[in-house]
Amino acid sequence: MKGEVAELVAPRSVQCAPELTFRAIEGLPKIQPGDDVTALLILGLERQGFALQQHDVVVVTSKIISKAEDRYVDLAKVLPSPRARELALVTGGDPRVLEVVLWDTEIVSRSAKGALIVRHHGGHVSANAGLDQSNAQPAHAPQGTGPWVLRLPAHPDTSAAALRTRLERHFRARLAVIVSDSFGRPFRLGTVGMAVGTSGLAALYDQRGRTDMHGRRLEHTLTATADQLCAAADLVCGQADEGRPAVIVRGLRFDAPESSLGAKSLCRAASEDLYL
Repeated sequence: MKGEVAELVAPRSVQCAPELTFRAIEGLPKIQPGDDVTALLILGLERQGFALQQHDVVVVTSKIISKAEDRYVDLAKVLPSPRARELALVTGGDPRVLEVVLWDTEIVSRSAKGALIVRHHGGHVSANAGLDQSNAQPAHAPQGTGPWVLRLPAHPDTSAAALRTRLERHFRARLAVIVSDSFGRPFRLGTVGMAVGTSGLAALYDQRGRTDMHGRRLEHTLTATADQLCAAADLVCGQADEGRPAVIVRGLRFDAPESSLGAKSLCRAASEDLYL
């Protein structure tokens, strides 16, 4: 489409078409510090002959954003604090790793053998503040350095907004961008994709006040739209050696007003954290 990005049509609504499609952007290179992720996504789409269109959602893994933003940490250069050493005695973890976790931690929720649950500065509660130790070594790391870890993006909502702005300008369409990460959940095994950064859509869709099929007024229905999209996109991305860090979701309308809190709107307040 030509001209300006289309204006909102149906305010305060999030609508699914009868079918949603999830399509990976194939052939992306291994991301290096300083890489232009937006340009690489556009090039990958062009190679597939696929153009983004109105209301497409681009889900990108936090890992490629972190790599481009050089969020690597060489543990050989980390000096553990007394608090990190204390937590290492409790959890059995590497005190250097725990020190890096504390850099991104607002408060520790729980610590036990083999587990450290913290509230990240971004608001979410997760194990080890989302610190990544798999596939976390820079491609050109000097010999004798490491081991390495990779922190979450410093400001994932800002990163999502920057991606969205340039993608919308290129494709001339109203889009949304979500930065995802894989989190575990209390009382359930396994990880699922969850949103740590959003731009262009309401991460949390408040349906309170609507009515169900029988006319009953909804009182508690809050839909974690961004998390739902990340969980489904995670099935396409994979979590091992698939090399598919970006997925296009098509079929959703996201005219609900975007929260200024971004992905943080999905997080419970600390006062409601039952683990504290």
